[in-house]
Amino acid sequence: MHVLLIDDHAMFRQGLKFLLSDLDNSLYFSEAGSCDQAVELLADKEAQLILLDLNMPGTKGLGALQAVTAAAPTTPVAVLSGEEDPSLIRATIEAGASGYIPKASSSEILVAALQLILAGGVYLPHKVLAGMEAVTAGKDNSIEATKDLLSGRQTAVLLRAIQGQPNKVIAIDLGIAEGTVKTHLSAAFKALGVHNRTEAVFAAARLGLKPGF
Repeated sequence: MHVLLIDDHAMFRQGLKFLLSDLDNSLYFSEAGSCDQAVELLADKEAQLILLDLNMPGTKGLGALQAVTAAAPTTPVAVLSGEEDPSLIRATIEAGASGYIPKASSSEILVAALQLILAGGVYLPHKVLAGMEAVTAGKDNSIEATKDLLSGRQTAVLLRAIQGQPNKVIAIDLGIAEGTVKTHLSAAFKALGVHNRTEAVFAAARLGLKPGF
């Protein structure tokens, strides 16, 4: 598995490589000290996972995230940052990140977060999830209850949607009409008690939903 580490601090990248040895023994790494360098690397070689620091010289913040996701649209991007502002965290998820991991997190949390992301889930810090107003207020929020409300096809469509896939891509992937995708999404949003993809991402993260849930 090819992992791209994007951070302007070489020592931090070295530390990540050491910590991630517990994630998968088949990992190999590429490193970039800037967003521009990362985009150049992605043009030559696809990565299966990208870890991105938002605060770097040059292109940074959400601009860096958008540049990286544009260069690798099918690769999950985990943002690593020293900031824990809930509004920033929400903005990164809305911009296409598959997770937001504070740099103060323990190695165990880092590995668990990346395992969830690689399984197709979305990781959000516990403090953010604990402070969120339940978008499914008044409903049974257990995974099993949600599973019972969704058909297999609705689940497949939902999981692809919260990973950022547009309706047209989902339709092609599943071999169904684009209108059918919209119908399944509407039903899935109703089951989760949400109104759009962004709310669905947060609801799925709170519930721990991922492929095979």
